[in-house]
Amino acid sequence: MIVNAFYNEKGVGDTLLVHLNDVEKTDFESKGNVTRIFDVETGETVAINIFDVSKKRAFDANGKVSLTLEDVAFINKELADNGFDFVIEADLSPKFVVGYVASKEKHPNADKLNVCQVDLGDKTVQIVCGAPNVDAGQKVVVAKIGAVMPSGLIIKPSNLRGEDSFGMICAARELAIPNAPEEKGIMVLDANYEIGVEFPVSF
Repeated sequence: MIVNAFYNEKGVGDTLLVHLNDVEKTDFESKGNVTRIFDVETGETVAINIFDVSKKRAFDANGKVSLTLEDVAFINKELADNGFDFVIEADLSPKFVVGYVASKEKHPNADKLNVCQVDLGDKTVQIVCGAPNVDAGQKVVVAKIGAVMPSGLIIKPSNLRGEDSFGMICAARELAIPNAPEEKGIMVLDANYEIGVEFPVSF
């Protein structure tokens, strides 16, 4: 399960915001210091808010929280202690990794898009990319499904003009790298980067 958590005491208050999914129609139920937001149609939990969280656990963040196994255990304990009967099983694998563009083909329905097969080390995914400088043989930074970009955008599976896309090949400016070039184009890494390893992104 893709789990993203956010904490910003000054901006939001002493509340841990846990995001699981996006749906159009939601409702909520509150028990103790926990509120569960759920899909009206399916009942699926899509978000959790834990209030007054600093009384039990400190989160040193001003935005996205880099979740640990201990954080997930804390969230599940809060759910149980407040009478909720489900647990979160979070995918804590790195969401920004070094990828290798194994192939690039022109998008059949869009002149400015390319359909790339990108090796992430443990699997190969298809990513539709509009950068003019993307090419086969490059090592690049890939934001995987579930990654939260510095802009706040959460990467989700998408379909662009009839072609599925599972991630994003990133430009330096999209990663908020200082002095990133303004012109359009992805960031191409040196050949000595290892495919599949985490690429550090701080924001």
